[in-house]
Amino acid sequence: MSSRLQVPRGQEGIKGSRGALLLVPCSLWLVAAPTLAADPVLLGRGQSDFGGIGLMQTPSARMEEPGHFAASWSRTAPYRRYAIFVQPTDWLEAGFRYVSVENRNYAVADEPRNNLDKGIDAKVRLWEEGRYRPALALGLRDAGGTTLFGAEYLVASKRWYGLDFTLGIGWGYLGNANDGDSPLGWLDSRFESRPDNAGGDQGGEFALDQLFRGPVALFGGVEWQTPWAPLVLQVEVEGNDYANEPQDNDQPQDSRVNLGARYRLSDNLELRAGWQRGNTAMAGISFSTNLAGLSQAKQDPPPMPLGAEAEADWPAVAARLEENAGMRVSEIRRDGEDLVVNAEPTVYRNLAKSEARAGRLLHAKADDQVETFRYRWQNRGMALREDVHDRASFVAAAESADEEGHHRYGLYSHARLKPVRGEALYTADPQRLSWSVGPSIEQNFGGPDGYLYRLSAYASAEYSTDANGWFSGSLTATLADNLDEYSYIAESDLPRVRTYIGDYLAEADVGIGNLQYTRTTQLGDDWYAMGYGGLLEMMYAGAGGEVLYRPFDSPLALGADLNWVRQREFDQQFGLRDYDAWTGHLSAYLETGVEDVLAKLSVGRYLAGDVGATLDLSREFDNGVRMGAWATFTDAGDDFGEGSFDKALYLSIPMDAFFVRSSRDRATIAWQPLTRDGGARLHRRYELYDLTQERDLGRYWEDYESSWE
Repeated sequence: MSSRLQVPRGQEGIKGSRGALLLVPCSLWLVAAPTLAADPVLLGRGQSDFGGIGLMQTPSARMEEPGHFAASWSRTAPYRRYAIFVQPTDWLEAGFRYVSVENRNYAVADEPRNNLDKGIDAKVRLWEEGRYRPALALGLRDAGGTTLFGAEYLVASKRWYGLDFTLGIGWGYLGNANDGDSPLGWLDSRFESRPDNAGGDQGGEFALDQLFRGPVALFGGVEWQTPWAPLVLQVEVEGNDYANEPQDNDQPQDSRVNLGARYRLSDNLELRAGWQRGNTAMAGISFSTNLAGLSQAKQDPPPMPLGAEAEADWPAVAARLEENAGMRVSEIRRDGEDLVVNAEPTVYRNLAKSEARAGRLLHAKADDQVETFRYRWQNRGMALREDVHDRASFVAAAESADEEGHHRYGLYSHARLKPVRGEALYTADPQRLSWSVGPSIEQNFGGPDGYLYRLSAYASAEYSTDANGWFSGSLTATLADNLDEYSYIAESDLPRVRTYIGDYLAEADVGIGNLQYTRTTQLGDDWYAMGYGGLLEMMYAGAGGEVLYRPFDSPLALGADLNWVRQREFDQQFGLRDYDAWTGHLSAYLETGVEDVLAKLSVGRYLAGDVGATLDLSREFDNGVRMGAWATFTDAGDDFGEGSFDKALYLSIPMDAFFVRSSRDRATIAWQPLTRDGGARLHRRYELYDLTQERDLGRYWEDYESSWE
């Protein structure tokens, strides 16, 4: 599992911190988590040994609130389990898990090391609990790994006062006790037997031939909320008999009944302990939080009062608009009764907040003949939309907000931007230099080398040549690492396009991570284009371009990118290796309208020459946190290496969730089981869909009321 923290820019005195800004708040959650409420509801909310909500060895039908995130560890000899689970919707739970097998060696490791098995889980709620009916869920365990612990199940849970009951039927690992034949056998005789190792030797495949086949076993249990609020006791009957363990690792089982307890140290941290198989102790710990609820009371500069003294001139107005309204102004123009501001948002994720602050400044400066404020939002020289405010209505709304009331007024947004004439009151110099410095951390977990990391410092700079073009670059210097332990074990017949990662990270004490020139243009009202060339990322140099069709406030966008790249030398300077490739994709983006889910499907050619598709599904919550996962399938077949497809789980978190000052910056962390050559994509620093995000009105109207706060 590899991950890298990335933050484009930072705040609080250190710009662009990639690692510490995300890691420090996480550590604070553990230390300063609030104390547990006097009457908590803990039943059905604990993490199982495998990760995901359940009892100990068995899952339940329970779900958490959307936005829930949990990281857990447990040990029941000879297994240690590490898991990360998220709840993107109220009906879906998904996660990654690693199982370290203490008495089996990682076959491809250079030295004795515990075997590691990787897998993904998913659980779907079929219906919610009612007064008389239980909650019901259908789930898959270890569905996308080697399927050594693969299982499918149907489970129900029902609350009764301080007791929470669970009963389920399991196949595969959850059905090894063999309580009976599969009830699906009456549909087709093939369901009566389960193929051995249907995931194949390569692992990482969806074992469709295995699903819901073979004998079944009943499992279930009960949790009791004790009178002592932090403590929950558990009893379960599991469906596994440990007589058919993976890798001939059978374990003695004196009883199918397991006993356990969960103890909440705080709202975020929980300890677990138990006695399993009638002869083995279990211990575990889990950290959980709701990322959709992350927020921080803001101490932004207060909006200017309506009666404030006007700025001395329009350049001073432009400077104050950037300082107080979070908008970098390129031009202010008077066109008859309209005052038009062309600007790029820099601070507030909610454009209504920027406009509410800007209107006060414009009202103080504009003469009485101005009746309309027009905000033309752009990014990298590309016009995205225009928000139009009636001045008199705005003033009435602002006065109402100042009196702690609410006043909605007529305003509208559109994207057909006609040329603005009239007098130019202010025009900014498009040439601009900006820079940032901060820490960075890259880490990899899940291979035969154990936990690998590199802690480094980086410096990033950008110089804008004009409104549509800019140079960007970054340097990274290693501070500490253990990458000398890395070894290549991919066993892939594909060109090594990504599995040289250890060589890149280990050889360059100071490396050029990126050095490129980028230029954008607008081909029409709904068409955008971008070209770029240089050292595009750590491993590749080259040139490429992208075109995007994105109608205003449309749920659908279409894009295409094409790139020629050549592999860079390991020292990350200016040298190039022999390998080169053409890579590119056709992409479709769809705001599904279901649970705020964005679906992205990309079809094309990857770095190793394999052809396939990547499906990316993500959900963004009201506070800006985005949970997502992607999977890539290509025609590489057996050449792919371990697994026939690639996958990852990721989080993108707005930085203002942690700090008292608003920010549009984000930190992204991804968990990917292995570094592979199959399905490898070029890491482009800029993408048009991200640069044109203001084409989507999003939650503009929902956020309108908060814009006055």
